[in-house]
Amino acid sequence: MIASPRTQAYLAVFQDDLIRTYPGFLDRRRAARPQEEYREPTPQEWRDFQQHFELRKVSLGTCGRPYGTPCKHEHACIRCPVLQMDPRQKPRLIEIIQNLRERIREARANGWLGEVEGLPVSFDAAMAKLKSLKNIPCRPRHARLHRRCIAASTE
Repeated sequence: MIASPRTQAYLAVFQDDLIRTYPGFLDRRRAARPQEEYREPTPQEWRDFQQHFELRKVSLGTCGRPYGTPCKHEHACIRCPVLQMDPRQKPRLIEIIQNLRERIREARANGWLGEVEGLPVSFDAAMAKLKSLKNIPCRPRHARLHRRCIAASTE
């Protein structure tokens, strides 16, 4: 195996023989598939494909679901494990977490049992997303959000 300081961490996953043999695997697989699968897409198919990637852009980042698959979370992105967070949206995520805390308190106070059951799921998912961003610097829009970002990161 060839190692350099930059690629050393990847050696366990991308071994030299795998990298050499993969193009041959692709050629054999393509030869076994029907030729009509390798046609040019129609203009409508191409528009649908492009639209899929446009629709993946959401307020907190990018939806990582594969092309042609529906949203399993009914666009409740905060709960979705394939949401790829944009680190610049950390202050927005903190606002969402604070809002969820307030909504949970309100639901408990009003006896809205469905909300009491569902909101903590969203809250836990939002906190997990915040923890995943903890090593990424917060780029606040203004100082008040920056203080909240620092406070939420240490919770």
